Amino acid sequence: MKNFNRNHKDSVFVDLFAKDITAKENFVSLYNALHKTNLDPQTTEIKPVMLENVLYMSYYNDISMLIDGKIVVLIEHQSTVNQNMPFRFLEYIARVYEKITSEEDRFGRKLIKLPIPEFYVFYNGTEDFPLEKELKLSDAFFNKEKIENKKNTLEITVKIININIEKDNPILHQCKPLKQYSDFINQVRLCIKEDVENPFTTAINLSIKNGILSDYLKRKSTEIRNMLFGEYDYDYDTDIRVQRREAFEDGVEEGISQGISQGAEQKAIETAKNLLSMSLSLEDISKATGLPLNQVEKLAQECKNQK
Repeated sequence: MKNFNRNHKDSVFVDLFAKDITAKENFVSLYNALHKTNLDPQTTEIKPVMLENVLYMSYYNDISMLIDGKIVVLIEHQSTVNQNMPFRFLEYIARVYEKITSEEDRFGRKLIKLPIPEFYVFYNGTEDFPLEKELKLSDAFFNKEKIENKKNTLEITVKIININIEKDNPILHQCKPLKQYSDFINQVRLCIKEDVENPFTTAINLSIKNGILSDYLKRKSTEIRNMLFGEYDYDYDTDIRVQRREAFEDGVEEGISQGISQGAEQKAIETAKNLLSMSLSLEDISKATGLPLNQVEKLAQECKNQK
């Protein structure tokens, strides 16, 4: 499927805390909750330093901001926590430092003053996960028990914070935008689980009715609906790369390109069938999966005949 590639898409999390007109206020509120500070969003300077194609390939789900002498990198994660996050953050912060410094300064003798890096993952998945957990780069080192001098060893620590509503993490009560975001994602999941018609639209309408991110959702309902399509249909590029690598490692070089393409198309078909069961429009399913509209129409007829 040559036309299967997607442009990068923002997640709702990134839009709410980094790009919307309320993003600065929301981000400062989140920073205050993390640091027990009381910065004023009206007077606090923040600067986005986000990068592409480092933490995720298919859509933007990371936020990187210069604030209060720090670079704070945040991501929201709705699937299984990746144990390699410290390594990804290491690559990320190296590129950020390169972005915010000049080549002349990097090779000069004078000490470059760098903002302090901090790394957070907000876990919002469905698996059972502790309230908080830390991942360290050193966990991946060979023979880490043989490290004699930790002061001379590079370390990256990532703090994972579970923001699922049922976990009732204290940070949710300290940051209203984060609490309402978690409420909204929970509503989205309930609508999908209950197999309601047009689950994303229904979740948006119910959240507005219940006062959850109501102003934000009223302003951007169509955009947010499209973001949700992107988020819940996200893993294709990753799957293709994994299949390609595994096929190569197994020595199956002949026909790799054809096999990967077929695998991606089959995954798109399976996703389309799942979305059809949610009573979404054929046009929306075509956009979400990258399948041609006539192919989605054919799948819809096949599903109808099987009932």
